[in-house]
Amino acid sequence: MMTPKISDIVLALSRVSVVRDGRPILSNVNWSVRKGEHWILLGPNGSGKTTICEVASLYLHPSTGTVEVLGETLGFTDVRTLRTRIGYSSAKLADLIRPDLSITDVVVTAKHGALAPWWHTYKTADYEKAVDLLTRVGCKHLLDRRYGTLASGERKRVELARALMADPGMLLLDEPTAGLDLGGREALIASLGSLAEKEMTPPTILVTHHVDEIPPGFSHLLLLRGGVVQAAGPINTTLTDEALSQCFALPLHVERRNQRWQAWAI
Repeated sequence: MMTPKISDIVLALSRVSVVRDGRPILSNVNWSVRKGEHWILLGPNGSGKTTICEVASLYLHPSTGTVEVLGETLGFTDVRTLRTRIGYSSAKLADLIRPDLSITDVVVTAKHGALAPWWHTYKTADYEKAVDLLTRVGCKHLLDRRYGTLASGERKRVELARALMADPGMLLLDEPTAGLDLGGREALIASLGSLAEKEMTPPTILVTHHVDEIPPGFSHLLLLRGGVVQAAGPINTTLTDEALSQCFALPLHVERRNQRWQAWAI
């Protein structure tokens, strides 16, 4: 078996711990993501999934440990510049987007890591790229709409297009299907599955609570419980009855059907 090159690693957490108000949120996390991999972060509420995303996106410094992102080490690099190379979508970030912005402005401003077209200038090619990304995620019919007028599922797809705008080296999606109805959820999962199948899509980390929200094409799985990694590896060998039951402290059975996963209590 060939050993992966160091240059293939886009994210490496080494002995990472996060403590808040004396309470451990993450404990001694060792984990790496390589080019070509698409990871699911799965675990119960409060297991530390969002915290890992905040660390990986450079918005949160760990209490201890080393974080390497796209060849740079946190603490020895300009995080403002490095963040522009990371595609990031989360509920916290979405809450900061002005509702009066056109959806093309929501997407195009990600080129400079901004939330509105303040002092930055954008070329025609930038807007063309934004329109292309919106089309790829199924939002072509919404181009004349403002962000605040969209339904929840439509907003999530716009946020996905925004995360891709700066040609990121890594894509972080924190619970992108949260709060969506069945139609909105399935439309977004289809978009994510389509992206995962494309070679040009950067390594992706997607946070979810539910195995039935894992899009087709995602290759790896990390299971978290109480801030501790329970298991990590290729999804086909890691997502087992035993591992899932241990992670959720409940006897569970998991199956894969038609490229989608299902789980239920036994």
